[in-house]
Amino acid sequence: MSMRELTVLGTASQTPTRLRNHNGYVLRWDDEVILFDPGEGSQRQLLHTGITATDLTRICVTHFHGDHCLGLPGTIQRLSLDRVPHPVAVHFPAGGAEYFARLRHASSFHETAELAVEPVTADGQRITLGVGTLEARRLRHPIETYGYRLVEPDGCRMLPERLSAYGIGGPAVGKLLRAGYLDVGGRRVTRDEVSVVRPGQRFAFVMDTGLCDGVYALAEHADLLVIESTFLASEAALAAEVGHLTAGQAARVATESGVRTLVLTHFSQRYADPRRFHDEAREHFTGELVVAEDLTTVPVPPRRVASAG
Repeated sequence: MSMRELTVLGTASQTPTRLRNHNGYVLRWDDEVILFDPGEGSQRQLLHTGITATDLTRICVTHFHGDHCLGLPGTIQRLSLDRVPHPVAVHFPAGGAEYFARLRHASSFHETAELAVEPVTADGQRITLGVGTLEARRLRHPIETYGYRLVEPDGCRMLPERLSAYGIGGPAVGKLLRAGYLDVGGRRVTRDEVSVVRPGQRFAFVMDTGLCDGVYALAEHADLLVIESTFLASEAALAAEVGHLTAGQAARVATESGVRTLVLTHFSQRYADPRRFHDEAREHFTGELVVAEDLTTVPVPPRRVASAG
């Protein structure tokens, strides 16, 4: 049974707190299980979720600041310790290849896992997966940083009443779906006449960045957007200076981009009350809003369904 959901391992920026672990997020998307930005403690946080190293199929790192990557050594070594039988792809900014090499071999261990190392070399780079396309977009931060989005191709939904009107049923429906047309009673019926577009789902992951084109490109029509909101509006000047977003900015991005579910995370340790992020974001976004907490799970919303014309 396919499953699409986000599991939050940690929500702290820069410094963990008593209640917030460093960053870490796992997206389960059918057969893909992607670990994003494993900070310190990610391996231990996984133990609380039921997700194992063997489940992982891919690791995506947005950039090489410590709170987004210092969990890599333990995670990589765990892949070998558990003798994960399949290759695990790893994506990260190509300019940080030296950092990745250091983290991969940070201590002595017997490496048996197969890592498929695929750095991101260009803005807009696309990686074809069995479940869709993983796209990387350049963000605005003091060091080379990319966000990611996973896009499922559009499909179609057959309309039973229209199929019935043309006398199409049983195996003929599958034939029509595959070929795109079917000759019935001397008339050619096309797939478009008996179906509507079923929009593919979209997931976006946006970490450390100021506002830029890449943020909007990633967030566009996302069903689930995970986005940093390090600061509140009272620190907007500081956010701009260090390349981060406020909760209000993240919420406005979500509204302008047609996001359905917004997940705020990556909170500065200066804020103890998460309700402040919710209240600030709610001023600008009316959709489903989640202020992430460690070890919570957020489902990807059901597919949008286009109405029949």
